This record gives sequence, C-alpha cells and structure tokens, in this order.
Amino acid sequence: MSTTASDPLAALGALPGVSDAVNSVRQAVDRVYGHRVMRRRSNEVTAEAALRGSRGSAALAGADWNLEEVRRRTDFRGEGDARTVGAALRLTAEAGQLLSIWRQSPLRVLARLHLVAAGGAAPDDAVGRPRLVGESVDEPLIEAPLPSADEVAGRLDGLSQLIIAGSAAPALVTAAVVHGELLALRPFVSRNGLVARTAERIVLIGSGLDPKSICPSEVGHAEQGRAAYVAAFEGYTAGTPEGMAAWIVHCGRAVELGVRESTAVCEALQRGAA
Repeated sequence: MSTTASDPLAALGALPGVSDAVNSVRQAVDRVYGHRVMRRRSNEVTAEAALRGSRGSAALAGADWNLEEVRRRTDFRGEGDARTVGAALRLTAEAGQLLSIWRQSPLRVLARLHLVAAGGAAPDDAVGRPRLVGESVDEPLIEAPLPSADEVAGRLDGLSQLIIAGSAAPALVTAAVVHGELLALRPFVSRNGLVARTAERIVLIGSGLDPKSICPSEVGHAEQGRAAYVAAFEGYTAGTPEGMAAWIVHCGRAVELGVRESTAVCEALQRGAA
C-alpha cells in the first residue's frame, strides 16, 4: 500500500473504475435493504446470509460443500474439510460480536478471529498471534511470496493505524484493502484466508454499508471462482494503480453477487418457499 498521501485509502477511491464500483455496490445494497421482506423478516435474511457466506469462504479455502450439507451438518470436529467449514461458520458468528472493538483495536480483533478459526488445528502457542521467524504458513490457495515476520509486524501496525485513524474512503475500498493486506501478509500460521474474508465482512458491517450483514461478499468471491480471486489478488500484491483498482472492483463485484443471493432469499421468503 502506498502511504504517500495523508489518507491513502481515500486516494485509492479515486482510481479509475473504483468510483463506478462503489456506486454500483451502494445501489445494489440499497435495493436489497428496500425489499419488503426486510421490513419484517430481516433476521431470517441475516441468518441465511451468514450460512451462505460461511459456505462461500470455506469453498475458497478448499472445502467446497454444497449449501444443504453445511445446513444439515452439526459436527465439524472431523479432519480436513469439516474443520474448515466449521471454522468459517464460527468466524461468521463471531464477526458481529467484534464490531465495537474493531475501530479501537483491530489487532485484538484479528487475534480473536484466528483463535476462533484455529479451533485446535494449530499449535496452541501459535494461535492468536502473528507468526514468528521460521514459522511456516498453511495457506495453499495463495502462493505469493511470504513476507518476513518483521515485515508482517510493521505492516499490521500500519494497517491498524489506518483503521484507528479513520478514512474518508468508501467502505468498499477499506474492506478490500483490509482483505487484500491480510491475504498478502498471511500473518498467522493457518486460516489466513478465512480471517481476511471475515475482516472484510466486519468492515462492511461496521461502516454502515451493510449493518444487518445481509450482503455476504464471501458468496460473491466464491461464485467468481478461485482462479479469478487469485488473479485479482495478484493485482493487489503488484501494488500498481491498475492492480489495486482491479482488486477493489473484484471485491465490489463480490458484494453485488452477495446482494443478489440475499435478494433471492428475500424473494423465496416472500413466496413462502424458505
């Protein structure tokens, strides 16, 4: 991330194509919030969005279960995919509890998210803290060069300061940068992608763009596919204006696809089919 401007996040909002993405997301979110079902059954839409968002995030982490299997399953204590889906569900449930802490202490929230995500799948002394020199990272989807532990510490501190200071940037821009930076750093020994996508969700909710958490961007990231996700992320890591804009636009499209999913849920509830 460039830090040459006094408000680097706001500067990203001026990149070509980003303003259009921001406006498109805002309009899509406004439409689903205006749906008649939201006036009386918003809690049901929120619950369904949480389930579908968890499924999408887990799919990007390699556990691509169908929605009904996630809905039906009650035991996620097994190995492999079951643990990944369970971690995604726990993170989604936890996100809403951390909103008040995020703006004051984002690093504390990230530590908590990793603790929740790890669920005993990482060594106890590595849970909830940034990785140390010599520690490896289990994140098979992201193959970008791994920053050193010292770089991780410095960039996490910089990200934290940006969040605490606040920005005039649109919520989409801030959420995309938080997501991209955590993917780039992979600060924990495991579950970084799940944590990054949950942090994006927290920003979108806490900013007021999606206060009821009914626009699951994780659904949209999964729908666009793992290859598109990685390609857009490579734009972020390149750090060029074009690459950063492409990543933000990709994240915007993910939110819009999440809106489309929840709109379908609203329509089903209206028909009495869900």
